Amino acid sequence: MPMTEQNTQRLHAHVEGHVQGVGFRYFVLREAQALALTGWVRNRFDGRVEVVAEGGLTDLNRLLAELRKGPLSSEVWAVDYKFETARGDFDRFNLLMTG
Repeated sequence: MPMTEQNTQRLHAHVEGHVQGVGFRYFVLREAQALALTGWVRNRFDGRVEVVAEGGLTDLNRLLAELRKGPLSSEVWAVDYKFETARGDFDRFNLLMTG
């Protein structure tokens, strides 16, 4: 189904825990690409992982569920997130430099 402004949302999440140096960003990249989401993931200097993803609400909730689990090598303590109106800024899902 093509994306429309009505069914496209933006998820902005920060994942806390043992989430750096364990393949977490690549895990998010694979999950987001499998769900055909657009956006990015990056490590934060404060030790968290930040995710911005756009797509349908159902798929964003699936990604959020995966963020709460993480890859086997990680330990997720908390996921702080909000949903916003999608801006359509992205054409794919990317890994970004630490920021």
